[in-house]
Amino acid sequence: MKRDFATSVPLAHRGAMSDIDRGRRELAADEIAAINRTHLINTPLRPADLLFMFGTREDVALRADTAGRLWREGYFPWSIVSGGVTPGSEQSECTVIKAAMLAAGIPADLILEEHRAMNTGENVIFSLPIIDAALGLHNIRSVICLGNTWTARRYPMTLHRHWPEVDKMLLTVDSFATPRALWHTDAEFRRRMLHEWDKIERYKAMGFIVEWPEA
Repeated sequence: MKRDFATSVPLAHRGAMSDIDRGRRELAADEIAAINRTHLINTPLRPADLLFMFGTREDVALRADTAGRLWREGYFPWSIVSGGVTPGSEQSECTVIKAAMLAAGIPADLILEEHRAMNTGENVIFSLPIIDAALGLHNIRSVICLGNTWTARRYPMTLHRHWPEVDKMLLTVDSFATPRALWHTDAEFRRRMLHEWDKIERYKAMGFIVEWPEA
């Protein structure tokens, strides 16, 4: 079980709304529209200095294949994969994802590794020294954040909190057959989306993420 970014207490042991309850809560049309407009964003892509691959156990092959395509098309020369060992696995998320990226054709020496992170905040905090040591943070001017659709803009919002100077782009993927804009009609897609969406304002208030894109 991953731990909430705001505390060291596992999410399941906190008194917050359960994922089941969250997935069933009533959604007004204006909230659906707000999620589609502000959370589910992909920015226009252009070649960047680094691809930041955030850890996950979901849709690993799809993410790795997407990264492979971007690399072949010249969108990034370097990448970093961040993710620690989660319960039920002896391998870190980084190890699993990097193996899939190698299978997708990205050379091993172009993939930096971070094996400790247990949440999105740690993905960034633990990765920055690795990037600095290998490439120099001053040499990185632009980053593509690649992750799951439902986490969406929280990836660059977290990166922006700790690395505001770099230009950020966002690309998200998922394997749901349901169109992205109709996420609320699929029970599992809805659960995952609301689980992430409900974190945004709380995390902003606690200073763990900051607004992105900036107004």
